[in-house]
Amino acid sequence: MYNPKSSKAEEFICHEEVLASLEYASQNKNNVEVIDKILEKARLKKGLSHREAAVLLDCDIKEKNDEIFALAEQIKKDYYGNRIVLFAPLYLSNYCVNGCVYCPYHAKNKHIPRRKLSQDEIKKEVEALQDMGHKRLAIEAGEDPVNNPIEYILESIKTIYSVKHKNGSIRRVNVNIAATTVENYKKLHEAGIGTYILFQETYHKESYKKLHPTGPKHNYAYHTEAMDRAMQGGIDDVGLGVLFGLESYRYEFSALLMHAEHLEAVFGVGPHTISVPRIKKADDIDPDEFDNGIDDDTFAKIAACIRIAVPYTGMIISTRESEECRKRLLHLGISQISGGSKTSVGGYFNPMPEDENSAQFDVSDRRPLDEVIKWLMTLGYIPSFCTACYRNGRTGERFMDICKSQQIHNYCQPNAIMTLKEYLEDYASVETKKVGEALIAQEVEKLQNANIQTAVKEDLVKIHNGERDFTF
Repeated sequence: MYNPKSSKAEEFICHEEVLASLEYASQNKNNVEVIDKILEKARLKKGLSHREAAVLLDCDIKEKNDEIFALAEQIKKDYYGNRIVLFAPLYLSNYCVNGCVYCPYHAKNKHIPRRKLSQDEIKKEVEALQDMGHKRLAIEAGEDPVNNPIEYILESIKTIYSVKHKNGSIRRVNVNIAATTVENYKKLHEAGIGTYILFQETYHKESYKKLHPTGPKHNYAYHTEAMDRAMQGGIDDVGLGVLFGLESYRYEFSALLMHAEHLEAVFGVGPHTISVPRIKKADDIDPDEFDNGIDDDTFAKIAACIRIAVPYTGMIISTRESEECRKRLLHLGISQISGGSKTSVGGYFNPMPEDENSAQFDVSDRRPLDEVIKWLMTLGYIPSFCTACYRNGRTGERFMDICKSQQIHNYCQPNAIMTLKEYLEDYASVETKKVGEALIAQEVEKLQNANIQTAVKEDLVKIHNGERDFTF
């Protein structure tokens, strides 16, 4: 039944193939010869199959695990350098008709305050985010055809892009909304979105049905096949993810990679991003009620093995995770993080009182964006607000061709430096600006192309003098 080129969810995420892969991994987790062959292939930095990666995930030989972590860190550096892209979620509405048992927005929750932003409220939220320094948003909304129809989402995107506040502007809107039709994906594409993001939650079909007992999300195939429809609708950057803790992490890991392989096989373009959220406490949700939670060590191993298996993909970790956990995973493959995030509707401009909390989940890393920026720089990373690839047409296959050849540095590094300079000029605290200016001076000298280095130096002066939005 397994067929990565199939359009049917049960064939490209084949349950029997997942189980066979897990059995193979279990049998070979201490097989040094097999592990060494897989690591030899991984060092080519072209990726691994889901079955090969499952062996590395299961491996419990310390010396080999040390090699796995070191290789993940090297691959991350070779593909994404020391850049970390920043974004923030923007919750538009928590009205939802689904019955997802792990989410407080489920329809049976009658005591959580329901809220939907008007276009004027969206403008105020965007201004608040711009005043923080954000340039890239991921909009979120529950599934509700009455309160959150596609027309509302499209109007909201138009509003977000229209807001120009001081030196602020949102240059990229990514969209995380429920699975929809090809026609609606075409509309999202025409609205100028960046990446379409949809978490599978779990790839285990029987568990999926139990976790989604009511509502349109109950349809496993329709949800799992959403990325195919998105690409058919013209969206060539899509983002995958599972919610770790709902089902066996080994099962989810293999199935997630199978989904990436399916997109490659059918469209020639794998996932632009892979997110790695873990289930967290929320209004009426207790993570301890689920039996598949994973500890920090296992979480780190998952991130490392995803980076090795899908070296080209952007990897995202949100403020669900603590500062300590995020720091650890930055080394192992993460290339995008959120900062200063609010997970409630209206959380930036006009948050509800604590006793009327409408957050989708508890935030672990509550530091303001400026503190996150300074923290990243002291760790040696370049915080990036770059959106140049999207706006210059480097998406889908074009982006992947550049990224897989490990040439994306020629674009991303100078763009990261210049967008950091914008942040320092417009939003940074005195101490953060001091740290940032020193980092920029250091990073500019590392640019190997003399022409690019000269151009960056010239543009940095222009940014200091008030001009904005230079891109390579």
